[in-house]
Amino acid sequence: MTTMTEAPICEVRNVSVAYDAMGTRFAIADVSLAVCAGEVVAILGPSGCGKSTLLRTLVGLVKPTTGQVLAHGKPLTDVHPGMSLVFQSFALYPWLTVRENIAVALDGLVISPAEGQQRITRCMDMVGLGGFEEAYPKELSGGMKQRVGFARALTRGPELLCMDEPFSALDVFTAESLRSEVYRLWTSGKQMTADGSDQTAVKSVLMITHNIDEAVFLADRIVVMGTGPGHVRRIEPIHLPHPRDYSSPGFRAMVQRLHDVIVKEHLPEEPAATVPAIPASKALPSPIPAVNIGQIFGLMEILRDHDSRMDVFELDKLTEYDFGHTLAVVKAGEMLDFLDTPKNEVVLTELGNKLLDSDINGRKAMLNAQLRKLGTFQFVMRILNEAADHHLPQEVVHEELVMHLPTQDVEKMFKTVVAWGRFAELFGYSTEKDQLYLDDDAATPAQAVG
Repeated sequence: MTTMTEAPICEVRNVSVAYDAMGTRFAIADVSLAVCAGEVVAILGPSGCGKSTLLRTLVGLVKPTTGQVLAHGKPLTDVHPGMSLVFQSFALYPWLTVRENIAVALDGLVISPAEGQQRITRCMDMVGLGGFEEAYPKELSGGMKQRVGFARALTRGPELLCMDEPFSALDVFTAESLRSEVYRLWTSGKQMTADGSDQTAVKSVLMITHNIDEAVFLADRIVVMGTGPGHVRRIEPIHLPHPRDYSSPGFRAMVQRLHDVIVKEHLPEEPAATVPAIPASKALPSPIPAVNIGQIFGLMEILRDHDSRMDVFELDKLTEYDFGHTLAVVKAGEMLDFLDTPKNEVVLTELGNKLLDSDINGRKAMLNAQLRKLGTFQFVMRILNEAADHHLPQEVVHEELVMHLPTQDVEKMFKTVVAWGRFAELFGYSTEKDQLYLDDDAATPAQAVG
């Protein structure tokens, strides 16, 4: 572990990163985090919370809008010289062999050719690539491609190994195998060095994941991030002894604790008091989960197959989504009154059951009625109803959404609003003209404002 006098390998202080030119929409806001020698830090959170932005800012790949980025206590002005990154998408050169792909990591290092070849061979052996030296990426499975990525990262002898969801593109069994190998390499404390000695070269690991079990299995500290914009909700130290057992009571208790933190962020308990409804004529946009209608209906079908009530974590195991996306689908269903979420359960409502009993036209009609109750769709219908010929260019709707929701990813939200509205036949969208429009039947004050 790092000493009290040793500066962190990398650190951000009160960093914000905007993703628009005006500096009003932020991917992350006022984030402070340090990664010290001798630890594994996992950044955990749902899709869209700024995990990748934070990692890339920490190592100098993204410049902050405000705040400081430090390496060993000094301002970082370029890419961190001591880091290597393992990509989610493998990022291999298809025209190079396995050995040649790994050798790319040696570019810029002042070492002899003999030492370089020794490093490559040692790292290939470490991750089980012996015998594949002359193979090309097209000959490899996804798991073997990712082994090449790990070998390439380790060959550089980094003090900080960064991993951006390195197992998410793999099937479950391959991901678990590689995860266990990374765990073994780290906990054994024996990595490659220039002289081949049994000395740890990788001082720290910084990883991004949406998998809570994975984070608890690998990390010494877990940074739990929230959304809107991305921020650190809490930093949870993991004091479980090694080797860690997925089934141990302590492990399961920590997983449950982190589950609860994330669920409270996305599915908060509603206050008991009834909030007066806002008249449709004054309704303003509010965030809409970026999920498609088919995903909502599919999750509802899964619930119906399980007596219309499931624990949210058990439900997540039956989907193909990461946990954050499962929560987004549940939240969307709850907004539409098709689902309810008491505590950590997801329950199919009476309206939800009625929807599943309907044919496609019946589902469209029910969805149409529910969308008219949401402020965002009331707002869009109102400005369409007030527009000339009931047509509005896409950029006008964009500007309205940005003005009212400056911290949201409006591009993604607009696509979601259009997809939901078109499916429910609430309004139309012309891709040729990039315009939203109301049909004649919908363009009445009564229907436009519900």
